[in-house]
Amino acid sequence: MTPRATARLQLHADFPLDAARAQIDYFAALGISHLYLSPVTQARPGSNHGYDVLDPTCVSPELGGHAALQRLAEAARARRMGLILDIVPNHMAADARNPWWRDVLRHGRGSAYAAFFDIDWSVYSGKVLLPILGQPYEDALRAGEIRLGKQDGVPVVLAGGQALPVSGMPDPLELVRYTSAPDSPESFAFLDALLQQQHYELAYWRRAAAELNWRRFFEVTELVGLRVEDPTVFKAVHALPLSLYKQGMVDGLRIDHVDGLAEPGAYLRQLRDAMREAVFDREPYIVVEKILAPQEAVDHRWPVEGTSGYDFMDDVGALLHNPAACRPLQAQWQRYGGDSTRLKRQLQDIRAHLLSHNLVSERRTLMRAWNRLTSLSSADDAVWDRVIGAWLAAFPVYRSYAEDGGASTSDHSYWDEAARSARALLPESDHPKLAQFLSWLASPPAPDGRSALKRLQQVTPALAAKSLEDTLWYRHGALLSRNEVGAWPQRFALGATGFHARNRWRARHTPLTMLATATHDHKRGEDARARLAVITEVPQHWHAAADAFLALLPENAYTQADRYMLLQTLVGAWPAHWASKDIDSIDPQELDEWLTRVRAWQRKALREAKQHTTWTDPDNEYEAAAQACIDILDPGSGDPEALRALARVATSLIAPGHINSMAQTLLRNTTPGVPDLYQGTELWDYSMVDPDNRRPVDYGLRRALLTTENLTEPAPRHWQTGAVKQALIHRALQLRAADPAIFRGPYRPLCAVGPRAAHVVAFLRGSGRHVALAVAPRLCAWQIAGYARGDAQAARRFWEGTSLRLPHLPGMVWHDLLAERGLSLEQDGQIALADLLENWPVALCATSEAISAISRPSRA
Repeated sequence: MTPRATARLQLHADFPLDAARAQIDYFAALGISHLYLSPVTQARPGSNHGYDVLDPTCVSPELGGHAALQRLAEAARARRMGLILDIVPNHMAADARNPWWRDVLRHGRGSAYAAFFDIDWSVYSGKVLLPILGQPYEDALRAGEIRLGKQDGVPVVLAGGQALPVSGMPDPLELVRYTSAPDSPESFAFLDALLQQQHYELAYWRRAAAELNWRRFFEVTELVGLRVEDPTVFKAVHALPLSLYKQGMVDGLRIDHVDGLAEPGAYLRQLRDAMREAVFDREPYIVVEKILAPQEAVDHRWPVEGTSGYDFMDDVGALLHNPAACRPLQAQWQRYGGDSTRLKRQLQDIRAHLLSHNLVSERRTLMRAWNRLTSLSSADDAVWDRVIGAWLAAFPVYRSYAEDGGASTSDHSYWDEAARSARALLPESDHPKLAQFLSWLASPPAPDGRSALKRLQQVTPALAAKSLEDTLWYRHGALLSRNEVGAWPQRFALGATGFHARNRWRARHTPLTMLATATHDHKRGEDARARLAVITEVPQHWHAAADAFLALLPENAYTQADRYMLLQTLVGAWPAHWASKDIDSIDPQELDEWLTRVRAWQRKALREAKQHTTWTDPDNEYEAAAQACIDILDPGSGDPEALRALARVATSLIAPGHINSMAQTLLRNTTPGVPDLYQGTELWDYSMVDPDNRRPVDYGLRRALLTTENLTEPAPRHWQTGAVKQALIHRALQLRAADPAIFRGPYRPLCAVGPRAAHVVAFLRGSGRHVALAVAPRLCAWQIAGYARGDAQAARRFWEGTSLRLPHLPGMVWHDLLAERGLSLEQDGQIALADLLENWPVALCATSEAISAISRPSRA
């Protein structure tokens, strides 16, 4: 069954598969066709995401095991729904509880699983470096951080929170002596000698950045890279998902971090072939997690339906930003001390820093691969390191995809673009080497050249992600709503024409791609971004409000630029239901919990930025100064003025932010693709970066709102609770279910006529007499915020004199699905926007033929 609309659920011990099954009726009533599940394979105990896989061959016992997954699949099928699984082919947990990894640690290169992992056996005398100690090896040994113990009656090495296997049976007499006096010099010598015999080398965790000899996920040393390009590894990793697909328990797969694989295209072809072989009479549904630059498209050679939706998230976000505000907001950022260097150069500098500090082992492994080319001499190592480093720092996208079919035109274009930028960073004497490097990329010498190219293409994604998503977006604070996964520095805003062009491309090339506006990886919730986007409509109002608030914060080492980013986070995360309250009436416990969440965001943001403090070397004084600027918002601080000032500026943006949210929600559910609902975001989502965006969801509240509220004229309480957003999603998904062909049909932009035409994004879906209309406002949320304040009459005056012309065939009747009324058109098919947008800031309409099968949820 092809997905029509998905709901992403984050599974973990506190929300296992049976908990998901308990909500199946709610999702069915909402209009969801498929539950899109986070990884279900066995992960490390207590994992809240599932990407730290211990055993990919079984369903996690913490989630309920295979039986619970089967119960969920059966419940879904009974409601004509299905499941999509998120699978992790790129990496596993580097944990001794991982049976494959444990076997490698026990047997080394002789392990049956040695080829499963991307390990460079040429260093450390063929051992696996294990940087899991809290201090250097000798110190850890004498401090008792490394011990010999037993697990299931078998000797193990206890270190770094793991029980590591022991290769070779220790002398029984020596074991007795060790057990009786583990802290004696003789015991230390015995344990040291035993460890030297192992196939792993215990090391201080700080050695990982520069010395690791196995591929990891980004710079996460707890996750080890898999070699799914090896057919044996592919078969083992995919045995479970292919079995579930064959049994009809799942309908499709989402591929995590496809860019990390050695050969993504070959992998995807192999996966689709395997799924077709498992079930010959239906076409697999496959989407990939892929970050696309604005000028980039999914590789046309990949047999996939599309991506998991970050590209749409960026498109619709950019649509809601006024390009005219970019310069004044940038000027304000610089006035607060923000870096005035061009973002492209900042990104290059960050990448260079990461290559020399955080990703040194990846860089060294890459250089070892290139140095194996026979034409390279050791005397040139430093030059080649400099040349390739400059090229890496300038590479403009996540990666290229030169595989068995060779490089594409796009691959060559990105390689050349990086080379042009690298030339400006390198001395002229290095330019011949750079030219030679490009020639090797275009035609790599066999076989070492192809191996080096694969390694290069696996390094660029980690470098891109860590530099942009996990560094620059925590440093650059001109406007945080544009600092999101999938967003790029070169694009602040997107016009309606560009937005329509992107949608028409999806309709032609990837009509089943996912459309997301929130994910488990987002930096801030979809409605927080929509609220902050309003700032681009009223930058001067914002400037004054920001100055007033920042003047109330305590003076200390916390920089003004970081304070400004804190303010934006506070404003974006301010709960909507506080808008109607004086600060004295806010529940103290609720406020305290909210401030605790903001403190967690602040700590992560500062450390990811790597400017004043880091994860590896935290600056406690700077972090304390930063936290003091949050603590002043606690009513117990004695001075409520800062909290009052924050409440004023946040409250002023709540209603217009809701307008933007409704526009974003409508567009996600009506443009070409498969709309994906991230858990809980059918109501307002003001979450911050993970783990905040993975908090428990109140499904009882959502069920109650869906079955008790019949919204045709939204009241203020509906805006406060988010019921308007849920109602919009429900009616859009009901239309998709009633007439799926509409949303498989053409996408036709409409142009409004009149003084407010530039503020309308409108289009038709479908053809003939089965047609739907979507109308969303743009760059006018501040002016029409009355819709969300209970004053729709004032808001719709904004639209006076502006109209749309709809197709008007004989006998065609149009219905407004939100207001639940028929539409009255002029003879030529025109309708005034002031009439169309009477009580809602958006419109979703369809012809009578399209809505004949729409059902309504039962009312309590």
